[in-house]
Amino acid sequence: MPKIVVLRHGKSLWNEENRFTGSKNPDLTSKGEDEAREAGVILRQATDIQLTQVFSSTQLRANRTAEIALNVAGLNSLFLHMVRAKELNERDYGDLTGLNKKETAQKHGEEQVRIWRRSYDIAPPNGESLKDVVEKRVRPYYESDIKKYLEKKEDVLVAAHGNSIRALFIAVGAETPETVVDADLPTGVPIVLEMDNDLKFVERYTLKLAA
Repeated sequence: MPKIVVLRHGKSLWNEENRFTGSKNPDLTSKGEDEAREAGVILRQATDIQLTQVFSSTQLRANRTAEIALNVAGLNSLFLHMVRAKELNERDYGDLTGLNKKETAQKHGEEQVRIWRRSYDIAPPNGESLKDVVEKRVRPYYESDIKKYLEKKEDVLVAAHGNSIRALFIAVGAETPETVVDADLPTGVPIVLEMDNDLKFVERYTLKLAA
């Protein structure tokens, strides 16, 4: 059965500073690079997954995570042909971009910030809601570009961001708008979305280092 392996980028400089990153382009921290290397080891060990195509956002932190992981996995040729798509970019946080999350909560209240961050269809000021990311970007891109590889029973890797991956979960039927808020997405950890031969979602599981 075809599989989508999703990989949230390793920890970035703005993750470390607890800032809303969104559409900005900080690089990985040294810890983020280590997370990407470990992801590469995990992918190398996952012999039941045969990746044929890689998709990423156009943002540096996702691109570098993919490059490091694929090189460690011995799949650097896939990085050379990786498709970078703006549709997979992180959600635009609008006026919150660059702000410290704790300070923003102190200013606007924790409940308001929680709504901006976790509600499905409410956008932060001048930014995108998760619904926008799903319906205007990720779902159409999945249908037009990613799905055709799954139809050929091929496995693909998507290196992206917390919210664009949550959007992909919704697009493939792994989550709903009501449940996606609780989707756990650690940085630098490969997660498999297994589909059946009709491309219906079957199972989600995390890949881990072999003992």
